[in-house]
Amino acid sequence: MEALEGVAPAGRSRVWRTEPQGFRDQPWFANQVLALDCAPALSPLGLLADLLAVETAMGRKRPAAAAEAGQGGAPPEVRFAPRVIDLDLLLFGALMLNGSGLVLPHPRMHERAFVLVPLLELAPDAVIPGLGPADRALARLPYRLDGDRIHQR
Repeated sequence: MEALEGVAPAGRSRVWRTEPQGFRDQPWFANQVLALDCAPALSPLGLLADLLAVETAMGRKRPAAAAEAGQGGAPPEVRFAPRVIDLDLLLFGALMLNGSGLVLPHPRMHERAFVLVPLLELAPDAVIPGLGPADRALARLPYRLDGDRIHQR
């Protein structure tokens, strides 16, 4: 992230291990949330393009339909399959956006303990625009913590 133009890391959660969702016959995932300070000229779509370029540089291969659809465009069997890296843009300040290439806040973040636990570690007062405090969203989820592991069905 330090190499991206107009982006400066501003904090990060620890790495959490998460049992697979959807396609369960695979290794556990490693999840982490980063806070980034972005230059005023950097748009959310510009940042997403940069994140997708990082994924590609690290060897991520996205099916054409998923790449064209942006977040959430892949069918479940592809979306939950093993991958080298998966960078999601969760929030961009308080911005709410519902475009063909990007939805902000991330449309499923409030349903995922593997997103909310590290987010709240990093930003305990985090608010999901349009949905409210992230800690309230997490309180509604069936999950449990075991050391650095997050269990959620």
